Amino acid sequence: MSEKYVPAVGNEEALQNLIGWAEKYRSDNGHAPMAFLHSYGCQQNVSDGEKIKGMLSKIGYDFTEDTDYAQLILLNTCAVRENAEDRVFGNIGNFKKLKENSKDLIIGICGCMAQQKHVADKIKESYRQVDLVFGTFAYNELYSMLWEVISKHRRLFNQSEVCTEIDEGMTQLRDDKFRAFVPIMYGCNNFCTYCIVPYVRGRERSRKPEAVLAEVKSLIEQGYKEITLLGQNVNSYAYGFPQLLRDIDKMEGKFRIRFMSSHPKDATRELIDTIIDSEHICKHLHLPVQAGSDRVLKAMNRRYTVEKYMEMINYARGRMPHFSFTTDLIVGFPGESYEEFCQTKELIKRVKYDNIYSFVYSRRSGTPAAEMEDNISDKQKGLWLRELLLEQREITSEWFGRFVGNTVEVLVDGEGRTGEGWLTGKNDENIIVEFPADKKYIGEFVKVRIIKAMNWALEGEIITE
Repeated sequence: MSEKYVPAVGNEEALQNLIGWAEKYRSDNGHAPMAFLHSYGCQQNVSDGEKIKGMLSKIGYDFTEDTDYAQLILLNTCAVRENAEDRVFGNIGNFKKLKENSKDLIIGICGCMAQQKHVADKIKESYRQVDLVFGTFAYNELYSMLWEVISKHRRLFNQSEVCTEIDEGMTQLRDDKFRAFVPIMYGCNNFCTYCIVPYVRGRERSRKPEAVLAEVKSLIEQGYKEITLLGQNVNSYAYGFPQLLRDIDKMEGKFRIRFMSSHPKDATRELIDTIIDSEHICKHLHLPVQAGSDRVLKAMNRRYTVEKYMEMINYARGRMPHFSFTTDLIVGFPGESYEEFCQTKELIKRVKYDNIYSFVYSRRSGTPAAEMEDNISDKQKGLWLRELLLEQREITSEWFGRFVGNTVEVLVDGEGRTGEGWLTGKNDENIIVEFPADKKYIGEFVKVRIIKAMNWALEGEIITE
């Protein structure tokens, strides 16, 4: 049973108390209290982190990238894979010395990992340097929790499982000046057997379309050029996802729309038609298949077959032959045979993905898959993963060739990996494009003529008029 947190004071009263505390801190120390916040994992976590930063900014915190200068350290965690949890525990251990040197330092852990009771219990018993632990349902109570920790010098743990109303008035301090994440829904109803997300994020709750549309319109007016709509399964958006896309597409301005993620069991021809017929929606769909074996898909509770999945691929490619697909794949699911893994290799050859995001199966305590018999060694799973990546590398090198000689539009997002003087960005199909150009183009749309296809990116030359 999760612990029930009962705040000593209401959130608004706590906020006013914190503002007064921050003003006194600034007066006494000559600078604002500093917060270090790091978000692990998916884009949803990044968006949550931006909302937390907005709340801390309202108190009066400034932000630092160096934990040595922080009065508040907050890790916004991910629970999807074991290695993400291991990194968090490693960092918490490293913070012990900081806490010994600064008794007023507050260390907090929040997010998906913190929602799990066994994790909270482990922190409570073994990591005494941590003051505040709260899960995904408790963001709205941040002010009251933080004030209680500061004013009473007590440790506080909040694993509430009560879904509160979505707070549309929450300030979001965005990390990027030209790309933005906009959640349209929270939670998941799918209960794939390997996935912890429905247990730590709760059931699906959709934002009202007028709130989403108002946020997107505001971002466009502020000059944001790429907006990514977020949901564990955007196709389950309660008010109709294709219609939401069409309403956004009607808006005026120079911008792109992307979205993550789309569950194959709910992907429709209407969705494909909406993407292809639009002006602003990127001609790319991330459609996580997870495995190429029907038996494995059933064991995963994915609720589609390979052929059903291929119907959507074939429909899209029938309308637009070079339509871009990416996917997620799990290697070494409990009970998977090598022959079934080879079916996954055959699938990626059939689809011709532009990219795959593949991972060795990670056991998540509390999920049905964690109780399944797993006779495949970690070494064997690693070898399978390498096989899959080598196969995809060849597919990518060949499939990217369709762009050579063509001109694509790229949103430039920074300096490139190719070398000094190179920039990088992504085209409409979400493929990395690198080209030599001046840094003044960062944050802008540019035209690039593609001259070379590699197995990880396209190389081109900027077209200036």
